[in-house]
Amino acid sequence: MALLNFRKKSEDPAPVSDNVTAFLKDYSIEVMPRTAEKIVDFQSLLPSETRVYIAHIEGTPIEDMVATAKRLSADGFNVMPHFPARIIKDQATLGDWIARYQGEAGVDQALLLAGGVATPHGDFDSSMQLLETGLFDKAGFKRLHVAGHPEGNKDIDPDGSDANVMDALRWKQKFNDTTDADMALATQFAFEADPIIAWADALKDAGITIPIHIGIAGPAKLQTLIKFAIACGVGPSLKVLQKRAMDVTKLLLPYEPNDVVTQLADHKAANPDFNIEAVHFFPLGGIKTNAKWAMAHGGDNAIPANPDKTPE
Repeated sequence: MALLNFRKKSEDPAPVSDNVTAFLKDYSIEVMPRTAEKIVDFQSLLPSETRVYIAHIEGTPIEDMVATAKRLSADGFNVMPHFPARIIKDQATLGDWIARYQGEAGVDQALLLAGGVATPHGDFDSSMQLLETGLFDKAGFKRLHVAGHPEGNKDIDPDGSDANVMDALRWKQKFNDTTDADMALATQFAFEADPIIAWADALKDAGITIPIHIGIAGPAKLQTLIKFAIACGVGPSLKVLQKRAMDVTKLLLPYEPNDVVTQLADHKAANPDFNIEAVHFFPLGGIKTNAKWAMAHGGDNAIPANPDKTPE
């Protein structure tokens, strides 16, 4: 099975299947304040009400995060900022962030995760501790997403197993069963459909019924994907990319997620109860490039919020 799709720009694009169009409906995408600053007009790129995650990288001032959230919210998008537990000093800081996002940007959604920091800056070490504060419930957040790891996470399970990850998911499932907020697992990106399907099915068999928003790497150069895969700890997929990189002819061609998206979409169409609910894009090759690919492949009917404008 081909794992990656490398297509020459000169070739005519393949017709978009109804399965892919349905699978990409209500996709989400991720930005950072510094990358968002480079986009003059998001409304020309993304469908109205697209969920836009704002990644909070260590060292990013909360003021920049809130300003980005305010801008995107004013443009008509559903804003979901990251709350990385390990860079939040204490409960007072968490409460302040929640109040700022709500008061200045009308935010009522959040992605809670541990964060890619080895040593916590303060009292919190995990997304579960953030949930236990009850602050999101008290603030009336309507949607709370937590992290999922189709290829495992060696920071959580150094021995290569999934024991700790599964314990955390069972805890989150119990929280999901008692909260009024809608929850989902927003996952790390992966490149191969069959292992993703097997992982999703295994969660369901284990009683984890929180819907999955599967992470997909957007169009990018192969070198860029390898860099991000190393940084994000994408193990099995990294081996595939490194093998491809040894072929100079393929190294120069752009990667597009056609194969993995098509295979997942076809599986979803054949199995309507499949627990992958939506696609979450990591725009590793740029927001504009990813948005154009999504629109070209039927994402949310390819209707941007302001279709009369030309993307910047």
